[in-house]
Amino acid sequence: MKKVLLSVATIMFSLLSNAQGMDTNDLIDDPTNHPLLAVYIIGGFMVIISIFLIAIAFVLVKTINTLTIEAAKEKAERTGVPYMRVPGWWDRFTQRVNASVPVEAEKNIELDHSYDGIKELDNHLPPWWKWLFYGTIGWSAIYIVVYHFSNSLPLSLEEYQIEVALADEKKRLFNAARPQIAIDENSLTFTQDAAIIEKGKSLFAEYNCGSCHRNDGGGNTIGPNLTDEYWLHGGQIKNIFSTIKNGVVEKGMPAWGKAMSPDAVRDISFFVMSLQGTNPQNAKGPQGEIFKISAEKTDSVKVQASL
Repeated sequence: MKKVLLSVATIMFSLLSNAQGMDTNDLIDDPTNHPLLAVYIIGGFMVIISIFLIAIAFVLVKTINTLTIEAAKEKAERTGVPYMRVPGWWDRFTQRVNASVPVEAEKNIELDHSYDGIKELDNHLPPWWKWLFYGTIGWSAIYIVVYHFSNSLPLSLEEYQIEVALADEKKRLFNAARPQIAIDENSLTFTQDAAIIEKGKSLFAEYNCGSCHRNDGGGNTIGPNLTDEYWLHGGQIKNIFSTIKNGVVEKGMPAWGKAMSPDAVRDISFFVMSLQGTNPQNAKGPQGEIFKISAEKTDSVKVQASL
């Protein structure tokens, strides 16, 4: 048994050493390949087994106590002596902790007060309650010294400010490691860049744009058709970029610029522009103003307003 426990401990220590520096969120993202998966499984089994053993031990102790009491009652009945239950160690412990007076000794602590035949007992507070109260007094003194006099630990507001500063620093490092492309939407021009359009298609699906516009851009009850020449907020690439970036809140269109990087907004804008003329089945009817796409499909120009 000792060899088995030693082997398990060695394996767990090895896994923990190999997993140093790994993000615990990786267990949720990819549990099968996480190096601590075996540790968590073994730990879970050990917890389940421990709970099971404790439950068995509790049932066994209760059963033994019941059998002992029954045997004592039968013996008292055979000998003709009245059965007197002997307090167990738990009874003695609780009585000592609570400083309670046995029922047969309550006469010694009766007070002269009597209300409608109900007498008052001079019971004292339990020792555990007193020590808990004394402990809170001691803790308050330590708290004042540590948090207010010595400033050894930060108060709640200072702790919050420290956490915000750490989060801002992590955000800065994250953005520094992934620099965003600066895009001027006013001078943005659409091109048939297959790589950008393919990225935009993936982002279109990732951000569930199809729930309002359909995956093929044909539009549904909420979102307009993205494949025809009619546009509610302008059909030029800069208009599409601005609509995705700033949203149209009153119509249920979120401001995706708050969740996406500028290049991601551009990629989706290019994908939306590439849907022009695809004519999916059962597409939604025209909405807004009509824009004609040039032959090179580099941008679009408004020609007239629909009535």
